[in-house]
Amino acid sequence: MTDRYAVIGHPVAHSKSPLIHAAFAEQTRQQLVYERLEAPLDDFIGTVAQFLAMGGAGCNVTVPFKEEAFRFANELTERAELAGAVNTLWLDDEGVVGDNTDGAGLVCDLLRHTTLADKRILLLGAGGASRGVILPLLDEEPASLLVANRSADKAEALAAHFREFGEVRGSGLDGIGKGEFDIVINATSASLAGAELTLPDSLWRPELLVYDMMYGKTETAFLQQAARHGVTQRLDGLGMLVEQAAEAFFVWRGVRPETGPVLEALRAAL
Repeated sequence: MTDRYAVIGHPVAHSKSPLIHAAFAEQTRQQLVYERLEAPLDDFIGTVAQFLAMGGAGCNVTVPFKEEAFRFANELTERAELAGAVNTLWLDDEGVVGDNTDGAGLVCDLLRHTTLADKRILLLGAGGASRGVILPLLDEEPASLLVANRSADKAEALAAHFREFGEVRGSGLDGIGKGEFDIVINATSASLAGAELTLPDSLWRPELLVYDMMYGKTETAFLQQAARHGVTQRLDGLGMLVEQAAEAFFVWRGVRPETGPVLEALRAAL
């Protein structure tokens, strides 16, 4: 019997996950089907429980259900537990296992373009997107990681949560100051609204690598902002999307697909 997987969210019709996983399955000669499931906002647990009870082998979870998936899982990986959110579920002998592959996806995409060891990293935002990537970033042993957010208290609390794993601290956006960074990552939702962030001019340097977790047909507002300040190395989150999917595929199937061809095809289709 062919294994069944799905992405569950609300809305979910726009999700590229079925295309990505179909490409991975073809490439690795894995027999599986992957579908979209839109869960009612008030019944994620019922939707995922029914899918698994009907023979589903695992699922990806997208907004706004990642925290509910965290609570639903019987067992959590370390990175999911620290993130407080789950984007990948599957069944084992003990029940439902929850993982978070977002941070691994971000790191894999970044490592395509640069090294992270000994780099000074600025992470903008202190919400769920940031929380899911801090541990994988610290695992790469950067020189420092600053989490900056409009609410300094939230950034400082998030940094304290991960302090045992590496050099990380938190501040308000006004605390960025004149610190020189090598990599700036936007994990806020500002680009969804086409809004720019209020950041000091001293942040921008031509040699920065600037990364936005969002993506679109054209550059996000954040990447356009960086371009106006002369930053040439600008990356969006499409690579992160493909890489986090590849990590989930590996967790489920034990086979790691090649992401380059899939990313190229998705980019061409935007």
